[in-house]
Amino acid sequence: MFVILFILANAQNIFAKTSPFYSADFKSVDQSREFYQLKIYTFDTEEQLQTTDKYLKEAYLPALKRLNIKNIGVFKLRPIENDTVKKIFVLIPFSSLAQFEALENELVKDEIYMEKGKDYISASFENPPYKRIESILMKAFEDMPLMKITSLNGPREDRIYELRSYQSPTEAYFINKLEMFNKGGEIKLFEKLQFNAVFYGEVIAGSIMPNLMYMTTFQNQISRDEHWKNFVDSDGWKELSSVEKYKNNVSHIDITFIYPTEYSDY
Repeated sequence: MFVILFILANAQNIFAKTSPFYSADFKSVDQSREFYQLKIYTFDTEEQLQTTDKYLKEAYLPALKRLNIKNIGVFKLRPIENDTVKKIFVLIPFSSLAQFEALENELVKDEIYMEKGKDYISASFENPPYKRIESILMKAFEDMPLMKITSLNGPREDRIYELRSYQSPTEAYFINKLEMFNKGGEIKLFEKLQFNAVFYGEVIAGSIMPNLMYMTTFQNQISRDEHWKNFVDSDGWKELSSVEKYKNNVSHIDITFIYPTEYSDY
């Protein structure tokens, strides 16, 4: 019986290694790169926004910190004239996908969270605390595997946090754009010009894939505009953007200006 089991196990191992689906690194998980969830709440009313604001401040963020999840960002849209859209952005770093997957089960076991967040958690179908929630899951870039908390210390309401999404026409062009950021040196150029990037993430689950996202931070609008002028005019960008293999790897760019709430970690 032992011999038969040994032969079967050995045969299974040989088959696995000769299979086109086999990879020696399949089970080796890169623990050095964080994962990010970006939750985007959309509201119809000011009451909804206030209910969710209170929930995030008094229940959700404290509960995450009890689970040793830190550096959580909460942001609101910069006010634009005649724009009535109401949104809150929550950026959560995870050390692994397992930590992300386990979060909801851990939260319901937290009695403090359930009590502090009851107005939000137990809201009726007639009076929900938001219109919709969009969730985007990302993996940190190789050249910036961990989140960097911005060192800005000016008034939060004056700050410009710029959230960008770059869509690519195909998966192949998306991989090419990732290479441009990492091996190509685009991240290093942002660092050299002091863009104060918080994260760079390749979207692994979202509604407009293939795309990547990143966030840079500035003291105010003037500082933001000066930094981008320096970037566009720099020899580094002129050289990088002229590389033939990196042409046409971005088909659409979304830019969102946000600022941190008073209870955001940065």
